[in-house]
Amino acid sequence: MEKVSRMSEQFFEKPILNSPYGYPGRHWELDHDGQPTNRILDSRRRSDLITPVPKTKKQRQNTKQASLLLGADDALSTTDQEYNPTPIINEVRGYVEAWRNLPNPDQWLVTPETARLLQHWRHHKFEGIRPFFCQIEAVETAIWLTEVAPKMGPRVAKFWAHIKGANEQANPELVRLALKLATGAGKTTVMAMLIAWQTVNAVRHPNSKAFSSRFLIVSPGITIRDRLRVLLPNDPESYYRSREITPPDMLRDVQSAKIVITNYHAFKLREKLVIAKGTRAALEGWRGDKVQTLETEGEMIQRVMGDLMGQKNIVVLNDEAHHCYRERVKDADGETEDDLKGDDKSEAKENNEAARMWISGLEAVKRKLGISLVYDLSATPFFLRGSGYIEGTLFPWTMSDFSLMDAIECGIVKLPRVPVADNIEGGDTPKFRNLWEHIGKKLPKKGRVAGKALDPLSLPAELLTALEALYGHYEKTFHLWQEEEIGVPPVFIVVCNNTATSELIYKYVSGFDRVSDDGIETTLENGRLALFRNYDDFGNRMPRPNTILIDSAQLESGEALDKDFREMAATEIEQFKREMVERTGDITAGDKIDESTLLREVMNTVGKKGKLGEQIRCVVSVSMLTEGWDANTVTHVLGVRAFGTQLLCEQVVGRALRRQSYELNDEGLFNVEYADVLGIPFDFAAKPVVSPPAKPRETVRVHAVKPDRDALEITFPRVEGYRVELPDERLEANFGPDHVLELTPKLLGPSSTTNQGIIGEGVDLTLAHLEDMRSSTILFHLARHLLYTKYRDPGEEPKLHLFGQLKRITRQWLDGGYLKCTGGTYPAQLVYKEIADMAAERIKAAITLTLQGEHPVKAILDAYNPTGTTAFVNFTTSKELRYQTAPNKSHVNWVVCDSEWEAEFSRVAESHPRVLSYVKNQGLGLEVPYLYGSTPRKYIPDFIVQIDDGRDDPLNLIVEIKGYRGEDAKDKANTMRSYWVPGVNNLEKFGRWAFAEFTAVYEMEADFDKLLETLGAGESVIE
Repeated sequence: MEKVSRMSEQFFEKPILNSPYGYPGRHWELDHDGQPTNRILDSRRRSDLITPVPKTKKQRQNTKQASLLLGADDALSTTDQEYNPTPIINEVRGYVEAWRNLPNPDQWLVTPETARLLQHWRHHKFEGIRPFFCQIEAVETAIWLTEVAPKMGPRVAKFWAHIKGANEQANPELVRLALKLATGAGKTTVMAMLIAWQTVNAVRHPNSKAFSSRFLIVSPGITIRDRLRVLLPNDPESYYRSREITPPDMLRDVQSAKIVITNYHAFKLREKLVIAKGTRAALEGWRGDKVQTLETEGEMIQRVMGDLMGQKNIVVLNDEAHHCYRERVKDADGETEDDLKGDDKSEAKENNEAARMWISGLEAVKRKLGISLVYDLSATPFFLRGSGYIEGTLFPWTMSDFSLMDAIECGIVKLPRVPVADNIEGGDTPKFRNLWEHIGKKLPKKGRVAGKALDPLSLPAELLTALEALYGHYEKTFHLWQEEEIGVPPVFIVVCNNTATSELIYKYVSGFDRVSDDGIETTLENGRLALFRNYDDFGNRMPRPNTILIDSAQLESGEALDKDFREMAATEIEQFKREMVERTGDITAGDKIDESTLLREVMNTVGKKGKLGEQIRCVVSVSMLTEGWDANTVTHVLGVRAFGTQLLCEQVVGRALRRQSYELNDEGLFNVEYADVLGIPFDFAAKPVVSPPAKPRETVRVHAVKPDRDALEITFPRVEGYRVELPDERLEANFGPDHVLELTPKLLGPSSTTNQGIIGEGVDLTLAHLEDMRSSTILFHLARHLLYTKYRDPGEEPKLHLFGQLKRITRQWLDGGYLKCTGGTYPAQLVYKEIADMAAERIKAAITLTLQGEHPVKAILDAYNPTGTTAFVNFTTSKELRYQTAPNKSHVNWVVCDSEWEAEFSRVAESHPRVLSYVKNQGLGLEVPYLYGSTPRKYIPDFIVQIDDGRDDPLNLIVEIKGYRGEDAKDKANTMRSYWVPGVNNLEKFGRWAFAEFTAVYEMEADFDKLLETLGAGESVIE
């Protein structure tokens, strides 16, 4: 309790606009027991931002639970139902924050694998986009609830009681946990992190029921299903490798996952046998019972998820989970489907049927196979209109919330700009803020009707003006992108109310053939928006269209793409076919692609270089793009439909909010990017600021060149720790420059501080009194600390017989000048535990250096992956500082450099005749465990170089390029020389290893030559 309350006093960082990984500041108030309360002191968390949550029946019966949720006057709650999720969500966030701030992984109450993943996500230097804070927070919430909360006793049991109670009321057959992440915040990455966490633990803890390596991912449509293929470990663009979701040594574990991705439509029971209506009536009349031609639930599950048949403990991930619910009828007042009229009723009926099919399918899976937990991921996990719950009600099992406003404030999405004024007098809002209000009655009410031709040029004037106004700004943006040589165009999307309206707008902007009254002749009416035309100035259809029409009717009907387009895009189509073969393992898959599949591929790859949709400029759609579309080049959005709720506004505006560039500027922040919006009454306004488009950096693939360079492959051990056998005789120490510990104000904090009040005399706070501590006292404390922390096995008594020798060696270290105090620091500060740990580690390293012969150091290898190799290097990078390797010197094609010094070393290594092979330790997985004080860390050396030193086998030289050498650099070097190198060499399984540092760039070539001459002369010790 004490640890949690102390950590609870930590704050989030202050919010910074466009901070790539920041999060709005929250100040947690503590109760009398030191626990985070339900109250947030941040003024930004206003009551008008509180989203209602239904109160479950179980909660209404439990007055203690009800008091947990009652925390604000939301003007919505009644005696039958509550609508205030903020206290429960933020109380969980408080516990997770306190847990996150615990410095020692041993206190986290999670498995070692989970701790490793958490450290990787939080601290790894990612080559591409590092996980956003909100992504890590969402996964941390799931981990805390799964692994930590059950071990914390009754004080946090209320959270699972709340989750189970909410599910019992809404969907009693399932246990669901919702994570709310704003559009553009990266839900797919969160899903990959959840899968990695579950799978690695399931593989390494096969008897645990808390984890699973079997996953069913359900999406609301084919488009999203196709996009989610990056969650398959064997996909060419798998997130686990390309986004570095897992450390390299855990990739093999992730490969064990069995994952089925489907869309909820697949849960619909299909006809096994098609029987004519008359035949069916005859058979039923003759037999006297119904002819069962529908497949059973078991047959449906076999069809949808055959790979998971026979499996138990399945974890479900619902993408865009707001489509999955069971409508509530009992006790609902005015919120059911029957309470609505007209289009609203039709829309509610479609939504409820889809939601019913989705959740019924999951319930069938639960009955036949078994589902342990359902993770709902959505930017808007709200009940929809007509569901029986109040519209916009947050799923009550939501336990993590990162809103769109948070995402905008943090800068991880584009900043939407909406109309705030116009030159029309009167009116409460600008006309183009809610365009539908002015044009809705002038547009077709239903979808396309056969035989009835509508004139695209007869669209309402207000709509055409809005199109022209937004297009004018798009044109400027288009030319700016061309000047910046971005390579793909910005994208303009139009979201329509039905297929008839979408077809009219599509023809208006792209062009169409007008048929004469007699139906014989056609006349081309070219597109009115020049950049969106699909016809050239001579009336010929362009081989690649600038504008595409996307709607469910076209996809279901399988309308073909233009023949010319297929011929011009032959290269991309062949690439897509090869990817299909690689993903499915079916060599005939490329020949099975139909026009609808190609059209979906065009849509899914809008704005992606080298893909089918690369040059698309305008997309006209019917609600299809309200979710699941991950194009990041959208700059303009026009809404041509009704937007009754902010939920729908957020969904549509969200299609434009994915950032084009995730490169940080010189201040370590994202440059602001904008999305201009008309026709969508989104409740947000921004002050216009001129911001030039950012040109994306060139990316290259860094990989092992197979099989051409396989002879240059380098293998290495994966070391997890070290074992040192102490001699029975006298201990000695061999001190050197790296065993010096320098105490400075930078390391210890200010040694002199001036405190000044509002009035009166100030005072200087110094450390001068520490000078009074006797040197013998310091010696005793340090020697005792060395004995108790470095020479005692866990659970055993200290080896007191060593105290005299350790005291002698400690005095040798102190008297030999290996402790330096500068900037007003004093030797007495060695009694600080962190500093004593650092000093003791230096002394222990010096002792270990002398242990040779009969008492060697042994390296302890990773039990799961003891060996690493250059053959598995495969990642992409946008770093401009890189060095292309010589084909006869490195198995990997590029050296990605952190400094010019590393590029210079690459040149030096390649030019030396005794270098057989070398590789940069980037994406390689060579990590050296060491202690910085008492904190375990991982050191990543710069290079491995194989050298011909005249012996039968090559020498593997680990090289570190170092300019400034801080105290941590000394600990790394000591670990390499005292533990890693002798420990690996003593295993006698991985050849001979050595370590060297180069600290002077202009002398690097001479120092390298001198080093290799020394090795050639038979020297075995490398300084």
